[in-house]
Amino acid sequence: MIDFSRNHFELFGLPERFRFDPAMLDSAYHALQGEVHPDRHAAASATEQRIALQSSARVNEAYRALKDPVARAQYLLSLHGVDAFDETNTALPFAFLERQLERREHAETAMADGDAQALETVLADVRAEAGELEHRVASLLDVDGAWAAARGAVRELRFLAKLAADVDAMLAAQDN
Repeated sequence: MIDFSRNHFELFGLPERFRFDPAMLDSAYHALQGEVHPDRHAAASATEQRIALQSSARVNEAYRALKDPVARAQYLLSLHGVDAFDETNTALPFAFLERQLERREHAETAMADGDAQALETVLADVRAEAGELEHRVASLLDVDGAWAAARGAVRELRFLAKLAADVDAMLAAQDN
């Protein structure tokens, strides 16, 4: 089975970095799932089946955490003792929040007007800003090792991911 003491990056044989080759993650995930999937251990003892189930769950959890940029950054920060989403400090820069509020209002107006093109534009803008922010987070984490300094950028990235998901849901609702 797997070594439960290994962190997510070690589990998949990946460098402990924000940026890595996603194909390597996918390949390592499929290889590990091939080894630990409970179906492969159906004829094993009850203890071995339970360990296989736990191993499979751990592999899935690690994969989800590393696949998503926000979760990956959060996890990487946690490995260095930084809680990106500490509830005692939730402040984000005013200009950032104001820009996102304007985008949300624009998306809601577009939704009410049935303007899918405007929603697509808002979504593209949000994703572009998120992409730029991912580059900044990668630099802070992978190049500078600025764990505490990256915290705010990771929180902004989570905010943008949520906004993108909301606008994407608005688009999906218009298709129905």
